Formats: sequence, structure tokens, C-alpha cells
Amino acid sequence: MTAAPPLEQECAGSLDALADLVADGDVVVLSGAGLSTDSGIPDYRGATGSLRRHTPMTYQTFTRDPRGRHRYWARSYVGWRQIRGARPNDGHVAVGELQRAGLVAAVITQNVDGLHQAGGATGVVELHGGLDRTVCLTCGDVAGRSELDERLRQANPTFGPRVDEVNPDGDAELPDELLDGFVMVGCLACGGGPLKPDVVFFGETVPRDRVEQCFALVESAGSLLVLGSSLTVMSGYRFVLRAAKLGIPVAIVNSGPTRGDAKADVRIDAPLGVVLPELALRLAG
Repeated sequence: MTAAPPLEQECAGSLDALADLVADGDVVVLSGAGLSTDSGIPDYRGATGSLRRHTPMTYQTFTRDPRGRHRYWARSYVGWRQIRGARPNDGHVAVGELQRAGLVAAVITQNVDGLHQAGGATGVVELHGGLDRTVCLTCGDVAGRSELDERLRQANPTFGPRVDEVNPDGDAELPDELLDGFVMVGCLACGGGPLKPDVVFFGETVPRDRVEQCFALVESAGSLLVLGSSLTVMSGYRFVLRAAKLGIPVAIVNSGPTRGDAKADVRIDAPLGVVLPELALRLAG
């Protein structure tokens, strides 16, 4: 892990309070897209968030509009290169170190990039699923994304436009005139499809058993540590509400304001790539 720049003076006291909280152990981490920005994956709502420029794919469009689905897969085929090539940053590594030190009991992530696991965390609950898998909407077969990628390479030997922007869901920005040249493939298991990335799209419901698992983790936590999430959507914010209702301390580290700030016992507005390595150095180093 590379040396991080020093924290601003106004954050130092908050870091002391955060270190005291995490040192008590049984921490449940809830992470969002802001944790992966240092790995080259943009967030949705930050200063350069993709929601400012891009309307993400919705579940309704994906399932009901064949043209919209085709557009998604063409863009995702190109964008997957950046997601697959992303590497865990110092924040991911620090979370893994805190877990190995016995301080972090569980990790719940809203991210679909797999970088927590690559950074050394184990038993990660992927609240919104993972881009490294696909699911057939006809037969329910779950397959690895690498398998699909190889099949798409064979079906699209000359399709590979250069892109400048990839969204957090792996959907690259491509001009519409390029999309007609893309060929999508079907499900290997049933011969049909359509295939969908094994992620929760906007407008889709997180599986109930997964939500209940996350609630159970939060309810047994010593504290809830929110990392890199604006908590704008209820999908993550509900866990902050549950912790606050039960009197479980909540700490939030995020660049910029969050919906949960009023519920936080400790709040640090600073880059995670600075705060988390320093926290790990203090407690796990």
C-alpha cells in the first residue's frame, strides 16, 4: 500500500474518533461507488458522477425493450474491459487489512466490481450483485462473465471501438451508429435467453433474502462504517436507519455530503484513499 498524503487538520480529530470506534471491533462496512473511484471506476453522484451525464439502464428497459437491451450489451461488451482490468486501490486493501486484524466483521457493498474481494476482503455480501456473472432470464442459469466475453469476442471479431467513459455498471458510452454492428449471443444452457448481468439494475428489487442477511449483519454489529456512499437511494440508507434506530454507532467517510449525515456519530468528509490507509496503519499495522 502506497503512502497516503496527510489528513487535513480539521479531519484529524474525527479520525481519532473513528479509530476509537473501529478499535472496539465487530464493525460492519457498507461501501458504495466512492470507494472504487481511485481504481478508475466513476461513481454515480459525486463531483464527476455519471448520473450527471448518463441515464443508467433500468430493469424495465432491459426486460421490455429488445433494442435497449441490445444497446446495453454492446456498450457493456466494450466497458467490461475497463471493469475487468481495474485493480483494488488503497481503500480496498485497508478494509481487507482491518478485516484480517479482526476488527471488521462483515462487508456489505453496493458495488458490482469485485474489488473488495480482490483487495483481500472475504465473505463480502454483494448487495447489488456482481458484473463477473450473468443470469439467463428464461432458465435462470448463472454463468461466468469471462465465458460470455469469449463468446462475444468470437461473434464480434471487429467490434471494439475505443471509449473514453465507462459507467459504474460497466456500460460504456458509445455512439448509436456503432450499435447495429454488434452481435449478441444467447444462453448456452437453454439456447435462448435473454442474458442479463447478475446485478440489480435501477428499478429492480434486491432479493429479499439478501436484504435480510444484511439487516442481520447490521443488527449484530458493534458499529456501522459507511464508505464512499451518498446514501441517496434507500437500498443502502435503510441500513443506516436500522443501525440508528437500534442505537448502533454509525460512522460515515465520504467526499461530500450524504443523506445519512444527521444519523452519523462520526463523520469525515475526506478522500477514502487518505483516511482508510491511515486507519489501517493505526489499528492493523
